[in-house]
Amino acid sequence: MPITHSLNFHVGWSMVLAAFITGALLGLRFHRDDFLGGYASFRRRMLRLGHIALAALGIFNVVYSLCPTPGAGRWNAPWAGGCWIAGGILMPVICFLSAWRPAFRILFFLPVATLIAAVVLTLIQ
Repeated sequence: MPITHSLNFHVGWSMVLAAFITGALLGLRFHRDDFLGGYASFRRRMLRLGHIALAALGIFNVVYSLCPTPGAGRWNAPWAGGCWIAGGILMPVICFLSAWRPAFRILFFLPVATLIAAVVLTLIQ
């Protein structure tokens, strides 16, 4: 397994663990109708999205770590692995920051662009 793929494996499972922890923390009060402004509030939606992004993008990192392409020595391997990690971290962070201060939502293009690059770089043979 290339070094970047190994790093994606560990970062991915760490993100899944973080998703479980944030889910547990959010779950402490989710039963309250007024929690974070109610179920449909922007703040609560952003926290839920950040929590789910941690789990989903963590699993994408694990899947990438098990993927045979791009192979070791290919120019795109470290870039693809780095983009998976960066996008996987940026998405929940920007979700959480947007829940705190809605102005941070203008930064959503960063994880989206990074994750699109990750997919394209992974597909290049």
